[in-house]
Amino acid sequence: QLRSVSVDLNVDPSLQIDIPDALSEKDRVKFTVHTKTTLPAFQSPEFSVTRQHEDFVWLHDTLTETEEYAGLIIPPAPSKPDFDGPREKMQKLGEGEVSMTKEEFAKMKQELEAEYLAVFKKTVSSHEIFLQRISSHPVLSKDRNFHVFLEYDQDLSVRRKNTKEMFGGFLKSVVKSADEVLFSGVKEVEDFFEQEKTFLVNYYNRIKDACAKADKMTRSHKNVADDYIYTSACLNSLALEEPTVIKKYLLKVAELFEKLRKVESRVSSDEDLKLSELLRYYMLNIEAAK
Repeated sequence: QLRSVSVDLNVDPSLQIDIPDALSEKDRVKFTVHTKTTLPAFQSPEFSVTRQHEDFVWLHDTLTETEEYAGLIIPPAPSKPDFDGPREKMQKLGEGEVSMTKEEFAKMKQELEAEYLAVFKKTVSSHEIFLQRISSHPVLSKDRNFHVFLEYDQDLSVRRKNTKEMFGGFLKSVVKSADEVLFSGVKEVEDFFEQEKTFLVNYYNRIKDACAKADKMTRSHKNVADDYIYTSACLNSLALEEPTVIKKYLLKVAELFEKLRKVESRVSSDEDLKLSELLRYYMLNIEAAK
């Protein structure tokens, strides 16, 4: 029998983590990581540190590469903040300002600012959930590097893996996959794990397909919202040239399209944050489990 289970990632009062603030500086986002704890392993009961995305990736990599955690599902690292899309649209909007009415430009700018804010909130949320999943894990929450990440009040000075290291990791995974193929007929295969892996592969493909369809639906709502901006603006412009009797009806219809635009925009944003983003997160977790 199917059942749903709600999981509170910050339920343990002995170690509570949140990201109350974040600051975007060009291509970087600085996260304020706030911790409240009663655990004796920490020096203070409450403290905050500033971390960048690379620090989160470093923490994920150190957990993944620790041999003692073999067999544990390490929470997937949060995606790199990507504000290129909204910024490019804002730049194009500025370039096309001369061909728009003031009303059109103001509404388009409002839409893009809302899109940028949604991306920013999504970025903060994904980084916060990553830390909360580690803190709620009975083993990973005791990791020394995790404690350093939370408590060390200076720059961690972590560096990204260079090309040689990344290629080495890729080569290692290729060799591992080749070994699995070569010796698949030699070594004994545990039926339970084989069944679990088959389930995960099938589940991943279904989630991936659902995510692609959800993204397509989200884009459709966003495109409709953008079209309503121009429709409303055209009706407003037309109302200025028509007699008073017709004018009030045109303005009413323009107002209707503006309300519809807000609805479509809200639906698009909600679908992306509450559906598409959730499906993408499922995909990352399945990858971690595989």
